[in-house]
Amino acid sequence: MAANDSHTGGNLIMPSTIENIDAAMLAFLTDELNISTQTNKGFKKIPIIWVAAERAAQIKQHKDLRDAEGALIYPVMTLERASIIKDLSNKGSIFGNIPPVNDPRRGSYTVARKIQQQKSAEFTNASSKRTYDQINFKVKKQDKRTVYETYTIPLPIYVTVNYTVSITTEYQQQMNDAIAPFLTRPGGINYFSLSNEGHSYEGFIDSDFTSNNTVNNLEENERKFVTDINIRVLGYVIGEGINQETPKIVKRESAVEIRFPREQVVFGDIPTHIDDKGFYRS
Repeated sequence: MAANDSHTGGNLIMPSTIENIDAAMLAFLTDELNISTQTNKGFKKIPIIWVAAERAAQIKQHKDLRDAEGALIYPVMTLERASIIKDLSNKGSIFGNIPPVNDPRRGSYTVARKIQQQKSAEFTNASSKRTYDQINFKVKKQDKRTVYETYTIPLPIYVTVNYTVSITTEYQQQMNDAIAPFLTRPGGINYFSLSNEGHSYEGFIDSDFTSNNTVNNLEENERKFVTDINIRVLGYVIGEGINQETPKIVKRESAVEIRFPREQVVFGDIPTHIDDKGFYRS
């Protein structure tokens, strides 16, 4: 029995996609770090822009980020996905390749298993009825047949996603306020965790913060402080997204008994059981 529903015991499972990893990274900057600084208009949160969007869409959706001439108002922080690497040496918790099940529904990795209460009870009651002529009676251990439901998903593919966080400010103090959480929040290590839609990933902040300041330019060009921070996120992708034709989650039931029908006329078997009227019966 195929299952397109995404419930295993009442818990909703959402697929892990590239967009989900991006959303987890953006949520970490927006909600977890929540960086603010002092500006000309008071103490304000530094806005974060996902640079993949077109400039026209950014202007329409975030009109408060630009002035009347369309220039960005500093301080501002941008997030860009620089690259995605599928490193075969980094397999995560599933090191080996698990081929999918050889049927049209596919699925490789079992994420949950539970007892099918109704069908298991039917098998047990049938054994009790044959043995004691009543149901809901204790049966022998060898007579207990349990039906399990297993939930299978496509094999998780582990990837390394590299992001670049670019911070631009007008003043040195604003830049100091912005980069301090990246230095201190992970503690004495560069590791942090991020999550979205029930999936957790691991992030690592590079120790080198690159500065591209223009303050040493004494000409009439705009003077600004720019710092780039590279972040590596170890994530995983499950399924092919909208291009996947098979179910995202497949539900199967285990077989507890296999029976082969036998036609006595074909095989020439002679019945050996006599009923109470003296007739042979099978």
